[in-house]
Amino acid sequence: MSDYSDEEQRILAYLRDSVSKGQQYFRAKNIADAIDLSSKQVGSRLPHLSEKSEDVDIEKWGRSRSTTWKVTVS
Repeated sequence: MSDYSDEEQRILAYLRDSVSKGQQYFRAKNIADAIDLSSKQVGSRLPHLSEKSEDVDIEKWGRSRSTTWKVTVS
């Protein structure tokens, strides 16, 4: 994971842990609150991580007031 920034590593670690506990849908704000980042920091990295990450699939799922992301283990 050396090609990931510190923030990206924290986001991926949180997503892996949460998916292993059965969660699948996330909003940037909720991730940010859990790992002490801003929702803007998380939201700007998720599209990039969706292309870059090989061990979790991150898919833009829906948009109401904010984007929902569907995350599954690859």
